[in-house]
Amino acid sequence: SIVLFILGGVSEMTAEPKKPRAEFWLAIAGPATSLCLGLLFWGIWTLSQDTSEHVAAVAELVSGVNILVAVFNMIPGFPMDGGRVLRSILWWRTGNLRSATQTASIVGRGIGYLFILGGIVLIFSHHLLNGLWMIFLGWFIQNLAAGSYREVAMRDKLHGHTVSEAMTHECIVVTPEVTIEQLVTDYILRFGHRCFPVEKEGHLVGLVTLHDVKAVPHEIRTSAVVEEIMVPLHALKWVRPDEDLSHAMQLLIDGDINQLPVMEDGTVVGMIGRDNVLSFLKSQADLEDQLSLKKPPQ
Repeated sequence: SIVLFILGGVSEMTAEPKKPRAEFWLAIAGPATSLCLGLLFWGIWTLSQDTSEHVAAVAELVSGVNILVAVFNMIPGFPMDGGRVLRSILWWRTGNLRSATQTASIVGRGIGYLFILGGIVLIFSHHLLNGLWMIFLGWFIQNLAAGSYREVAMRDKLHGHTVSEAMTHECIVVTPEVTIEQLVTDYILRFGHRCFPVEKEGHLVGLVTLHDVKAVPHEIRTSAVVEEIMVPLHALKWVRPDEDLSHAMQLLIDGDINQLPVMEDGTVVGMIGRDNVLSFLKSQADLEDQLSLKKPPQ
């Protein structure tokens, strides 16, 4: 998908490419298209100069804009297209995605800081608006680069670990007939959980969360029941205990949700949430620190 904002757009992919060649062609496609359009309209401008002044003026403008976009997108500031091209080449040479991402991220952050420095120079050269724009652009590039590396590093640390290693087995279920008032007083406040599977006759039928409860007006909480506000089973995302932990985290991010039920043979056996994943990562980092301290000096 493409997220549009003031500077243009940033592509968001559900997963990293499996091979460096795939990433290279994926990244180069955008700038190549802009360049081709720029050359096409440059040709139209060349041919129409003596025949139509208006067509030539429009073609010249569109040609220049597309060539400028192609050049800007090829700046090796990861995760922009140029940065992804750089990463694909480094990945191809080293065979290590994380190392390639780290290097491309460092280059991207460096370019971001150069933009900020250029903006400061422009401000002191009495070009205030251009300088502020350059600073904002540099800040944006270096933040994107740093954030993208953190995301890849997190996926790398989670890969190879299963949901069962991080999930919580303490899973309190409710029935569809429970009122919202009962849910708040007897379950949410009592146990401190934010999410509850809803079961009927031993079968999962949905999931109710604190977010769902907040949407219910206070005056009807004594009469409204869980069944009316829960996310039904057919619309529910869930994972198995043996699934990769990185896949579970991706589902949480993509769905903008905090928790997922963990199911096995049609039965809820636990819950996995963002807090569980972050706690797992922290424990993993603490263990790595302890092991490094215990290593004898070389």
